[in-house]
Amino acid sequence: MTEEIVAADPQERLQDFLKSDKYRERLSRMAIAGNTSLTIDFEELLAVETALAENILERPDEYLKHANNAALAQLQIEEPEYAERVAETVETVTVRFRGLPETTPLRALGSEHIGKLVMVEGIVVRASPARPLVMQAAFRCKRCGTVSHIPQSGPFLTAPPACSDPACRRRGPFDFVQEESMFIDSQDIRTQERPEDLPPGQLPRSLDIKILGRDLVDVARPGDHVSVVGVVRAVAPTLPRVGQLRSFRLHLDTNFIDVVSKEPETVLISPEEEKEILELAKDPWVHRKILRSLAPSIYGYEHIKEAIMYLLFGGVAKHFPDITIRGDMNVLLVGDPGTAKSQLLQYVAKIAPRGLYTSGRGTTAAGLTAAVLREKAGGMTLEAGALVLADKGVAAIDEIDKMRPEDRVAIHEAMEQHTVSIAKGGIVATLNARTAILAAANPSLGRYDPYRTVAENIALPVTILSRFDLIFILRDVPEKEHDAKMTEHILDLHRTGVAPVEPPIAPDLFRKYISYAKNMKPVLTKEALERLKDFYLAMRSASETEGTPIAITARQLESLVRAAEARARMALRKEVLAEDAETAIAIMKRSLEEVGIDVSSRKFDIDIIMTGKPKSMRDKLSVILGLISSMEKETGMVEKTRLLERLQTEYDIASSEAERLIGQMLKEGTLFSPKNGYLKKT
Repeated sequence: MTEEIVAADPQERLQDFLKSDKYRERLSRMAIAGNTSLTIDFEELLAVETALAENILERPDEYLKHANNAALAQLQIEEPEYAERVAETVETVTVRFRGLPETTPLRALGSEHIGKLVMVEGIVVRASPARPLVMQAAFRCKRCGTVSHIPQSGPFLTAPPACSDPACRRRGPFDFVQEESMFIDSQDIRTQERPEDLPPGQLPRSLDIKILGRDLVDVARPGDHVSVVGVVRAVAPTLPRVGQLRSFRLHLDTNFIDVVSKEPETVLISPEEEKEILELAKDPWVHRKILRSLAPSIYGYEHIKEAIMYLLFGGVAKHFPDITIRGDMNVLLVGDPGTAKSQLLQYVAKIAPRGLYTSGRGTTAAGLTAAVLREKAGGMTLEAGALVLADKGVAAIDEIDKMRPEDRVAIHEAMEQHTVSIAKGGIVATLNARTAILAAANPSLGRYDPYRTVAENIALPVTILSRFDLIFILRDVPEKEHDAKMTEHILDLHRTGVAPVEPPIAPDLFRKYISYAKNMKPVLTKEALERLKDFYLAMRSASETEGTPIAITARQLESLVRAAEARARMALRKEVLAEDAETAIAIMKRSLEEVGIDVSSRKFDIDIIMTGKPKSMRDKLSVILGLISSMEKETGMVEKTRLLERLQTEYDIASSEAERLIGQMLKEGTLFSPKNGYLKKT
């Protein structure tokens, strides 16, 4: 019986549904805002009118018209004046359905879905500019001047078969009258499967989506996660002089677009989960708990996990009229092979609310930032790369030292300015890339050599090293007690097949905890400020005495602030306490000890990261250069053996070390050898 009633008058049934207070209010708001579309929650309709809702899913073309007419009829009751205006300009109200009961995976879309209403989810990878699309074209007959209005569908403009004036009835020619035709805005976007939905070893599928209507155009930008409700259409590509092909292409005619996560902070958190999160934050040992929940299957590395923890929570970005200071932290792990670097990176990409993992070997600059592609229509479009897709999340880049130098330059700007600038093929754009970067590199000699500086150990330019807040060295040093525990841990993993330690916070809740904490904007207290100031000034004053290296720069001070803010965020605090500052100082010291130590003088020296050469070495280099200059004045060319003798006797620089330094200067091009055994300054 129900189906007969539905078939009899679905429009009335829909209008009854729209008479509830909620939708009457939405119609009034629509009139005030001047919109012509009404959003209906599909779940609500399904609960009240099951048969009707099912018909909308099965026969959307027919039933969406009923819904539009019902909305216009109800609008005429609520706001008669506005309804008249709508009827004159766009003829009808568009009803948009939000949230179908189930999502269809992109790779499951097939011929059985053609003409049905479905909901798909994915990441927007490219979007065309908005273009006007003609819906109803006006044609004027050239013979008698009568204007005919023809509704348009399909990719090409269709003229009337004959003149509408009974006296004329000629078959053309016709002129297209732009002023009397009706246009709406349209846009094409392409969505791709989300990385987390991909079956292993599969390439992500993509689907083209046609958007019609001013209110949906430019809602989604590349990099956004969207869920789209629309009618599946199949179109056969047409080839010139051949006609239509037999294989069709699927696309979606959009009814509604919802941006699922404009910000990763909007991860849906239920009231029960929020209660759990607040309970966790009250625990005085919350930092230990979070630390123990980070990659529990990886043994040890407490300080590295602590740094990663700060990176996940991040500091607070500051926006001033003239400059912006980033809040996200960048961490670099340099380590011997087999020290679980890649495992840590993959774990972080999984646990972060928005995380991407990429390996340096197969990564290009365009893949990291944005690619400029030529469209079929002849224009150029931008396709977002990894750093843009990871906006407001974490990008884990493995084997960063294996990237081609020209591609690595692409990361510079993203690391400090948090933007990606493109000027290519007539497109000049700046995209947001507010990402925290966690990178891993192998030492250039295969193993880390403690007697060489960091810059010599890693095949990375100094320009990138100085942009990392914290750098850690993972060294594989045999040590009886540690090795015994490690062996037990690894063999236990293999024997039982389950994690030996149950994380105190489940991964799902952990991700939500991070999202929730990101809304906190902690402020430095006076005590914390004093601690950071004392540490910074103490380190700087150590460098004042002549001949000692520079221990720390303003970049490290900013890193300290970020780490302290991240620690306050973890406990969901509004202010940064002295203990946060102390912990940040401790982790910074640990990083500086591992990296910024001048090997020969055993003093902190930040110049190793900033310039690639420790101060002691720069001093010796200047001594050698000075001596060469004075000897050049006497003899023109400098004999190498005599130079080495004088360095040994007058300056106490061993000839083996002097040989090494001269070799380095020859390589850098500061010196050259005009003939064998002689040197000259360039």
